[in-house]
Formats: sequence, C-alpha cells, structure tokens
Amino acid sequence: MRPLALVAATVAVLAAGAFAVAATAGPPWGPETPNFNLEVILRPADGGSGFGHVKFRQPNDADKVIRLDTWVRDLTPDHNYLLQRAVDTNVDDNCTSSMWLTLGQGTTPQAISTDDRGTGSEALYRNLAAVPVGTTFDIHFRVIDAGTLAPVLESACYQFTVSL
Repeated sequence: MRPLALVAATVAVLAAGAFAVAATAGPPWGPETPNFNLEVILRPADGGSGFGHVKFRQPNDADKVIRLDTWVRDLTPDHNYLLQRAVDTNVDDNCTSSMWLTLGQGTTPQAISTDDRGTGSEALYRNLAAVPVGTTFDIHFRVIDAGTLAPVLESACYQFTVSL
C-alpha cells in the first residue's frame, strides 16, 4: 500500500510543477472572446496577384500596445509598401470608414520592403493607451504601394475590442 501512496504523491507533485511551468511560459495574450486577437488575411485589391497576413495581437498588460506582425508575398520585388487601417465605430460588421491611417512603429509610418522574390515582413505596432478598455470597433486593413499610394491588398471587415 505504501508504494502506491508514494507513486500517487510523486505524480501529484510532477503535475503541479508542470502546471506552474505552463502557467508562466510565454507572453500573456488576451482572451479570444471578445475579439482581442485577429488573424487578418489580405487579398489582391484589384484582382491582381499577392497575398498578405497580419497577426494582430494585444498582450494582456497595461500598455495596450497592439502588435501587427505583417507578412506579404507575390508583390513587386525590391519595392516598398505601407500597411493602413480604417476603423468604424458603428459596430455592425460593415466597414464603411475610409479614414486610412498608415501604421508603423507607433506613430511613425514604417515601410514593408519586399525582397527579390516579392516577399516582405515587418513587425509593426500601435499604442492604444488613449482608447478606453472595452471599446469595440469594426476595422479593416489594406497594403498600399509606398510610391503611388495605390491599394494593392485589402482585408475583409473584422471586429476588435480593446482589452487590458
């Protein structure tokens, strides 16, 4: 009987230790509901070629900084592009706003440069400290040519809620 009790105690200690490690591993990210984190897909704006993805994340911290890990492919090689967003406070899954804001390193716009194969990525961010927690809005994105400002890629409409 004693060996069984010893095994049970050992398993309990190991399980508690594994839980403690899992609880502290990695950065804390916001919950999935409401929409604190988005996987934004960008498709050609004019039926052309290209594809993009924005990993839109808000860590669970008091900073309220949105991380915008952006990746594009099949665009013009060795060229610069800009990521923009427009928000709509009439939350109805219908993005009607055309008030585009160029994103980057905080308030400083940052180009996404493609390589010789037309692929590029950039770690962008935006600080939402001035936006109250719980604010929800419709948001959509586009990638524009940095020289001509013509839209190249665009997203569908998403909803986002500012968390803490």
